[in-house]
Amino acid sequence: MPSPVIAATGLYVPPHSITNEELVTTFNAYVEEFNTTNAAAIARGEIASLLPSSAEFIEKASGIKSRHVMDKTGILDPSIMRPIIPERPNDEVSILAEMATAAAVDAIKNWGGDPKDLDAVICAASNMQRPYPAMAVEVQNALGLVGFAFDVNVACSSATFGIKTAADFISSGSAKAVLMVNPEICSGHLNFRDRDSHFIFGDVATAVVLTDATMTSAGWTILGTRLKTQFSNNIRNNFGFLNRAAPEGIGKSDKLFVQEGRKVYREVVPMVTDMILEHARDIGLDPHGLKRLWLHQANINMNEMIGRKVLGREPKPDENVIILDTFANTSSAGSIIAFHTANSDFAAGEKGLICSFGAGYSAGTVFVEKR
Repeated sequence: MPSPVIAATGLYVPPHSITNEELVTTFNAYVEEFNTTNAAAIARGEIASLLPSSAEFIEKASGIKSRHVMDKTGILDPSIMRPIIPERPNDEVSILAEMATAAAVDAIKNWGGDPKDLDAVICAASNMQRPYPAMAVEVQNALGLVGFAFDVNVACSSATFGIKTAADFISSGSAKAVLMVNPEICSGHLNFRDRDSHFIFGDVATAVVLTDATMTSAGWTILGTRLKTQFSNNIRNNFGFLNRAAPEGIGKSDKLFVQEGRKVYREVVPMVTDMILEHARDIGLDPHGLKRLWLHQANINMNEMIGRKVLGREPKPDENVIILDTFANTSSAGSIIAFHTANSDFAAGEKGLICSFGAGYSAGTVFVEKR
């Protein structure tokens, strides 16, 4: 049976970055305007006043100091507070496909193989730009590839679900090499007027090339993959094509990202920890011996707690990779950024874990060993 390996990864970083201080300045300007405009209604108790935020609050709550975005002008305008991304004509490559293609080119270069050997493309991300044509097919076309392509959406776990799917294709002989991309413009579904969530997300694109082990002597052997889902409303986004059939609800906040953060922490951390430990046990691997964890970059407190439980001790700084400080939560791409930026010091035989978790709930584990 063919053995799948992660041959290479790639990264595309948007041109703009927003610091917590910049974000807070805009948010607090909006809060001041709202409270002033609605002073009479607030005094009568008809509506609640809004609370200002601070850079210190954001960093303590999340570990985030800044985030990359595709557009910062609109986000930092208190009268707009959303990215300004003009719609492109249908005969031009769409912005998500453009980002994904850039990350893919980086991954293919790092792989060193022939792009024509890629049999399939999987676009695995939280928010697709449109229902169809599939983003993956557009990326396939932009790269001049043949074969088949399709989209996968399992929110923040999309990348590990995509890796599992690609690995299964290779193991079954359906493909010898697969490109998996994760373009994320998370700023597009974020409510920048919500104090509890306006700082969470950033934009980025990542890519992973998976091949049959016979196609490369480098890369990472996949020791095991596992997926899990469990329904929850605690992270939700109700934006969709049926919104136009109920126009009275279009302006509701649930058409953007909403979550019950404390509930998510209490429920997801034990679910993911148990999944990792059970998977490691089932494949005969000692989790305490892992050299590194590349976890989904959701929240510093979640990552630190999972790291302690998996390794059985307080992780050293280089054992539990955190890129939240400069990238923020990039949904499906977070664990891949962590893996991409922090694996060059591995020696053959050393092992690590790529793990994602998020809305659904969904979670995926990928144990790897350096070849």
